Amino acid sequence: MAPAAIMLAADAPKLSSANTGFMLICSALVMLMTPGLAFFYGGMVRVKSTLNMLMMSFISLGIVTILWVLYGFSLSFGTDKGSLIGWTSDWVGFSGIGKTDLWPGYTIPVFVFAVFQLMFAIITPALISGALADRVKFSAWSLFLVLWVTIVYFPVAHWVWGTGGWAFKLGVIDFAGGTAVHINAGAAALGVILVIGKRVGFKKDPMRPHSLPLVMLGAGLLWFGWFGFNAGSWLGNDDGVGPLMFVNTQVATGAAMLAWLAYEKIRHGAFTTLGAASGAVAGLVAITPSGGAVSPLGAIAVGAIAGVLCAMAVGLKYRFGFDDSLDVVGVHMVGGVLGSLLIGFFASGEGQSSVKGLFYGGGMTQFWKQCAGVFAVLAYSLIVSAVLAFLLDKTIGMRVTEDEEISGIDQAEHAETAYEFSGAGGGVIGSALSALAATESKRPAKESEKAAKGETASETKKVDA
Repeated sequence: MAPAAIMLAADAPKLSSANTGFMLICSALVMLMTPGLAFFYGGMVRVKSTLNMLMMSFISLGIVTILWVLYGFSLSFGTDKGSLIGWTSDWVGFSGIGKTDLWPGYTIPVFVFAVFQLMFAIITPALISGALADRVKFSAWSLFLVLWVTIVYFPVAHWVWGTGGWAFKLGVIDFAGGTAVHINAGAAALGVILVIGKRVGFKKDPMRPHSLPLVMLGAGLLWFGWFGFNAGSWLGNDDGVGPLMFVNTQVATGAAMLAWLAYEKIRHGAFTTLGAASGAVAGLVAITPSGGAVSPLGAIAVGAIAGVLCAMAVGLKYRFGFDDSLDVVGVHMVGGVLGSLLIGFFASGEGQSSVKGLFYGGGMTQFWKQCAGVFAVLAYSLIVSAVLAFLLDKTIGMRVTEDEEISGIDQAEHAETAYEFSGAGGGVIGSALSALAATESKRPAKESEKAAKGETASETKKVDA
């Protein structure tokens, strides 16, 4: 029998149409998460910022896609250079990738792996935008996005998932993005808001969500798309780990939502729809790094812990005075940290690997590895993001003017508004109202002025008589 290190041609992986089709579907699901995030964030802001919030997510679909094809994929997953970055020149512009070339060790084409990972690269910077609502120039945000994915996301993705990355070699477990996506984005959000400052009226003016139905729609789309995000990250379904992750995603999300609502009821006296949506997202975040390593019972514990602690964490912005508009730090950074560190306690040894956590007899070894990955990514993203924001703020300026912020960033940056309240509407009633408006516009100026004062033509005649 040939040594295990030698792979015969007959033993080499062959393209699997089943796994390829599954991964293409998962890629589409992850793509849907970015519009879902846009709705989630868009409903949480005030009316005058809705379109800007939607656009801050949507622009990532364009910018990151082009950067990924040009050089992002090569930097993230190319041949390792010093355990810090990758590079494969043949992948620049995807020019050297054949349509049947397989991702090493798997049964899916390189193109499929690349497009799946592209969707992760798209949504990660979009997550940051929720912390910056109401006050950032769209042009500055777009440039920040270009710089951030290049200097922060691509290297961190290589650390965590590249075969030569230092976190990968250390044994840090991150199934689908607790460090590379959520801690990375949450720490970046904190770094930027510490530089650009608070919104006008923070802690003084009411800044309640303008559309909770939009928030719930966005949360539902995120939950749906997250199955592709998580279950797809095993790159196939040949050994049952993907299905385990699928189950754990649902279980942890449900547990987190219930835990958040229970905390909210005890703390504030009500079960809110915003709490339900936020709790669900917190559970999704926490199970993302850990779901392949824990059992379904462990997933309940991870979700419940994240639901309570993330609910507590969102209030820290008022205590410490940083304006995290839509709780990116409290949900994504804190949720990502919890999900990553809890692997050190709840890893069962029966999922993606034989690694066991403290509660399963594995000691603290894995916990310390998780700490190394978590705090390295957090510190790097926080510091570099703050520096990028500072440089942009001192050059082109990050914020809109105070007057533009007060009057509404949608009109100032996009020359549009989310809702056209002055329109007559559609259908028969709309047509009738339009006709009436046209008739009113033809009335003599003097009569129109009187009508504006609440006088009808008949009342005017009586007064004149």
